[in-house]
Formats: sequence, C-alpha cells, structure tokens
Amino acid sequence: MASDSTAYAPTPRTRVRRLSQRGSYDRALVHSVLDEALVCHVGFVHEGQPYVMPTAFARLGETLYVHGAVANRMLGALSGADSICVTVTLLDGLVLARSAFHHSMNYRSVVALGPAREVTDETEKRRAFDALVERCAPGRSREARAANPSELRGTRVFAIELLEVSAKTRQGPPLDDESDLAQPCWAGVIPLALERGTPVPDVPRDQR
Repeated sequence: MASDSTAYAPTPRTRVRRLSQRGSYDRALVHSVLDEALVCHVGFVHEGQPYVMPTAFARLGETLYVHGAVANRMLGALSGADSICVTVTLLDGLVLARSAFHHSMNYRSVVALGPAREVTDETEKRRAFDALVERCAPGRSREARAANPSELRGTRVFAIELLEVSAKTRQGPPLDDESDLAQPCWAGVIPLALERGTPVPDVPRDQR
C-alpha cells in the first residue's frame, strides 16, 4: 500500500503478515479505533524485564498522550526507551463455529510503535490533560477544575507520534469447513459492546 494522506506507510515492523487480508493501514480506521477505546496497553522494558501495562490515553491528531505520577515505573522507562509498543483492542463479538478449531472473535485492533517524548511545555501538557478528561466525558474539561501548578509538577505526560501504525480487524460469521456444516450445534456471532450505564451522582463524604 502506497503512503499517502489517507494511509500509514507499512514498515517491516508494522506490516501484517498472518492473515494479511485483515490488516489495514487506513488512517481513518486507525483513528476510529483509537477514539472509541478508553484504555491502551503500553509495552516497554524496565531493567531488562518486559512489561505491558494498561493505561488511559487520548489522541490529538497524530499524537497519543499517556500520563501518570512522577514516580510511575512505566513513565520512567518511557523516558529512556528508543521504542515502545502501544496496542488497543475493541472486542465486537464471540464467533461460535461448528468446530472448536474455527471458534474466533470479531475485533478491531491497532498497534503503534515508536519512541515516547516527555511533554515539558506547559501549554501542550494542559492540552493533553484536557484531552484525557474529554475521553471520560465530552465537555467535562470545561466544567472540572483545571490542574493546579502542584498537580502539573506531580504528573508526567508522554507523547507517542503515530508514525509506525497498523490495524487488524475481523468481522463476520464463523468460517466453518464445508464438512462441518451439518454438525448439530448452534453457530453464529454473540455481539459484545461496552455501554455506559446510568450515572450515579456523588454525595457528601459524611453521607457515604
């Protein structure tokens, strides 16, 4: 796939090889998955030990932002890493086939690779804070108190540019072998979705 404004250029590290027909480098698809997900997993190496940690994130244009406390081990590792891995997965359904082998899941996923940059500019840092709050509830950053100087100093923010990126998806029914179609068991897809429930208002601490 050629590199253009609508697609990321595949690299040796991001080219999808296993079931390559499910791979995509489409920029709009990547953005849609990142914008729907609330949690990413960050892979990094700390003192020779690999870790994968879940964390909140936000996308602004072609940049992902993650944050945490100054003493956060993951962020400490990011500051000296040449490359990290960020993954996001949305699970859309359980695929029940007529054979155990062909059971699967419908999903949309994104993998991004590259270095992480610590955000030190206060304007960019506050913009990242607002974006992270907006991921919880659109418009919330205009209602909640903004971070004060002490909170800014106590929080590190890292940016990961979307340079080496790929998506992989599976959608549709089970792919049974012809010889299994007569098996006397139910086959199909059980849809899955993350839904917001009814908001539960906070109460004064002395009433909890």
